[in-house]
Amino acid sequence: MAEGVQGIEAFIAGMPKAELHVHHVGSASPRVVAELAARHAGRSKVPVDPQALAEYFTFTDFAHFIEVYLSVVDLIRDAEDVRALTYGVAQDMARQNIRYAELTVTPYSSVSRGIPDVAFMEAIEDARLSAEKDLGIVLRWCFDIPGEAGLASAEETARLALDLAPDGLVSFGLGGPEIGVPRPQFKPYFDRARAAGLHSVPHAGESTGPETVWDAIRVLGAERIGHGTQSVKDPALVDHLGEHRIPLEVCPTSNLATRVVERIEDHPIRQMVDAGLVVTVNSDDPPMFGTDLNTEYAVAAKLLGLDEAGIAALARNAVEASFLDAAGKRRLTGEIDAYLAAWPTA
Repeated sequence: MAEGVQGIEAFIAGMPKAELHVHHVGSASPRVVAELAARHAGRSKVPVDPQALAEYFTFTDFAHFIEVYLSVVDLIRDAEDVRALTYGVAQDMARQNIRYAELTVTPYSSVSRGIPDVAFMEAIEDARLSAEKDLGIVLRWCFDIPGEAGLASAEETARLALDLAPDGLVSFGLGGPEIGVPRPQFKPYFDRARAAGLHSVPHAGESTGPETVWDAIRVLGAERIGHGTQSVKDPALVDHLGEHRIPLEVCPTSNLATRVVERIEDHPIRQMVDAGLVVTVNSDDPPMFGTDLNTEYAVAAKLLGLDEAGIAALARNAVEASFLDAAGKRRLTGEIDAYLAAWPTA
């Protein structure tokens, strides 16, 4: 059995992958976070010691996670920080054989802290282009509204997305806490973003019930659902997600770390797959949760009882659910198929 587990992990590690739900600042490695904390020493409570970050990144509940997350956001003080963070994230992704990623970026958090908006856009684009050239990874952006910051942040995020849109921008999202942050209030901003050609990818049904998923679909025009963990509690919603092939961006370890599920065995990913829903596997805020995309695939494989072919099918789901162009989808799906075909079965 141990050999089989090792074989599965090796297969996952080498498999070409796409990731659709991963946060920009939340992907900063302990090394990058510690360097930023040292650079801004005395002005942040984030530990400078990378080992101490593991304890710092232990969350009591979702609200505590948001508090810690925002303290790391506060370390991003200038365009140089933004560029270093973004390229560092791309390096970590490339090491996992991630070929394509849609990174959720919250420009409001940085611009409101004094980073000039144009400088912010230039920094992420410079990192994106350098990463594609140097590392062979394609990055695209989802600009999301930090829901806890209210409608002022929505207005500013819409302005940044529509007036200063970087070339890599493909979608418009909504993150932060769901409790006390109703989805419908953000309809005007999603309407404007969608009219401008951006895809709608709000978080919903993570720490609240199925009603926020319905709101995301009916009010915000969601094309994918960030998390959607609680969707299985509503059979009508499950039917709708399945009928309309609306993908779910599932992040198992994240849901455990923020206490959305009490035990990993309780995660509803099996119910989602058994119901025929389009499930993609993602890491959310990987270093904060002590994980990465390879680990999330291993967790999903165990929960679902998958072999190599099943894991490759999950990887194809992510490609098909992505906003990559048709030629890019064919190319990456072909890489996954070729990798699976070449994998020794004996």
